[in-house]
Amino acid sequence: MRALVEELCSDRCAGRAAGSPGGRIARGLVIDALREAGLDPHEQPIARFEGANVLATIPGDLERFVLVGAHYDHLGKNGPAIYRGADDNAAAIAVLVEMARALAEDRPRGRGVIIAAFDAEEPPHFMNGTMGSLHFTKHPLVPLERIDLMVCLELVGHALGEAGLPTDVRRSLFVLGGERSVGTREQVLSLAREEPGLIVRPADAEVIPPLSDYLGFWKRKRPFVLLTGGRTRRYHTTDDRPEHLDWTRMKSVARWLERFVRAQCARDERPFEFVEVRDDLTTLDSLRELFTALAPTTPLAAHALEIERALRAQVQRDRSLPEHARGTLAQLVEGLETGLA
Repeated sequence: MRALVEELCSDRCAGRAAGSPGGRIARGLVIDALREAGLDPHEQPIARFEGANVLATIPGDLERFVLVGAHYDHLGKNGPAIYRGADDNAAAIAVLVEMARALAEDRPRGRGVIIAAFDAEEPPHFMNGTMGSLHFTKHPLVPLERIDLMVCLELVGHALGEAGLPTDVRRSLFVLGGERSVGTREQVLSLAREEPGLIVRPADAEVIPPLSDYLGFWKRKRPFVLLTGGRTRRYHTTDDRPEHLDWTRMKSVARWLERFVRAQCARDERPFEFVEVRDDLTTLDSLRELFTALAPTTPLAAHALEIERALRAQVQRDRSLPEHARGTLAQLVEGLETGLA
C-alpha cells in the first residue's frame, strides 16, 4: 500500500487532477495495481473532460453485486505547489486494491464484487455534477438494481487526532449510512470490534453533508455506506502527504473492509431494501463513547456529553431526533471533527 500511495503522490502524477496528464498517469498506476492483484480492470471513459473510471469485477455465485469504490483524483497543482492528496484519496485507493487482492485470491461466496476507482470527485466536478461516480450511475456496469450495496472509501488513511489521545479514539473509523438499507446497520454493529486495531463507529448518513461518491447511489435509492475518518487540518492542503498516514491503521481498515464485504456478499439472496430513515440514536451512541474517552483530556468533551444527554432525551420511537434538534447534533459532530483535526 505504501508503494502505491507514494507513486500516486509523486511529482509525475502532479496532484492527479481529473483530465490532466498527471491524472492519466495515476489512472495507469491504478490499472497496473489491480492487474498485479489478480483482476482484469478496464477504463470507463468520461468524454466530457477526457477522464475515466477504472472498473473490475470479481464474479460471484449470484448475478447481484456489492460495489466498493474510492476516487483516485485530487486537486492537481497551484503554480509549483502540488496537492498530493495522500489521505484524500490515495490511501483509500491503496486500501481498495489491498482488499481486491484478498478477494481475488479467495472469492467471496454469494454476490459478486465490483471494484471501482472513480475519477473526478474533487472540485469542480462535485459541484457541477460531472463526477465519475455519477457517470457510473448513469452508465452502470450492471443494472443498478443488481447492486445491493455501494461501499464508499474516503479519508481512511489517518488515525483520529494527535498522538497521545486515548487509543479508543485514535483507532476509530466511522461508517455512515447503514440505516439506509434493511439489516445493514446490524451488520456493521456485529463487526464493529472484530478487527484488532480498529473500532468501527456507525452513524447516520445525514450527520455530515453528502461529500463523496456515494451521493449518486443515494439519489438513485441504492443502499450505501461511507467509511471515513473525517477531515483533518491537512485536508485539501499541500501538507496532505504520505508521511502523515498511519500504515498500520490502513492495514486494519483493509482487513475490516474485506471482512465486511464478504459478509454482505453472503447475505440472503434477496435484494437489499433501501429505506429512507434516520438513526440519530446510533450516532449518539458513537458520540457518547468518544466523548467519554476524551473527557479526561479536555473539559470540552465533558460539556459535549451534557449536550449528548440532552439530545438523547429527545430521541423518538423511530430512533430519530425531532427536526429542531438535528442542527444541534450536526454541530456536535462538526465540533468533534474540528477538535480531532
